[in-house]
Amino acid sequence: MEEQRRDKKLAIQTSEIQQGFPESIHHNRYEPTPYSLLDQLFDRYSLSSSDRLVDFGSGKGRLNFYIHHRFGAQTAGIEMDPDFHRQAQENLQAYEKKRKTGGSIRFIQCLAEEYKVEETDNKFYFFNPFSVQIFIAVVNNIMKSYEQRAREIDLILFFPSDDFMGYLAQRTPFEVAEEIEFPSSGKNLRERFLIYRLSVY
Repeated sequence: MEEQRRDKKLAIQTSEIQQGFPESIHHNRYEPTPYSLLDQLFDRYSLSSSDRLVDFGSGKGRLNFYIHHRFGAQTAGIEMDPDFHRQAQENLQAYEKKRKTGGSIRFIQCLAEEYKVEETDNKFYFFNPFSVQIFIAVVNNIMKSYEQRAREIDLILFFPSDDFMGYLAQRTPFEVAEEIEFPSSGKNLRERFLIYRLSVY
């Protein structure tokens, strides 16, 4: 009920979890990050209106609307599924009836590894959306963008996999900047947010 209540406040519909599984073994099913956990993350990790966050596997756009409502920051949602992309666009139309975004929320239908990282993109969110092979390709694209325009870049991982963490630790200059655990997570080490940072040297 809480998820639906928060959706209603934003005039969007994002609560339903995808039934079944994607056809590709490289992609995981859509499941939005619970609002309560987004609250815990962003109570400790703040954004500014000059930030631009990219959500890979954005589904129906919950994170994008949450961030715009709370911080006024720009976001891009990258989603390969045409039906989810359509629903995100419908949510955007409904959201804009209450809050003008000025184009600061964008939804792009494409494969994650085909997204052309923009020089203003500086925060990247991953809720375990795909395999480590795709993750490596995406991080390589982010690194290329950094080489073209150096800026501080954060990767925000929710429910991080060992493969993702191993790759970042062993093959990239990203370093863990912050770890946000949940009080109710017990001993499940994956139930946390990890923020990896690439600073300007």
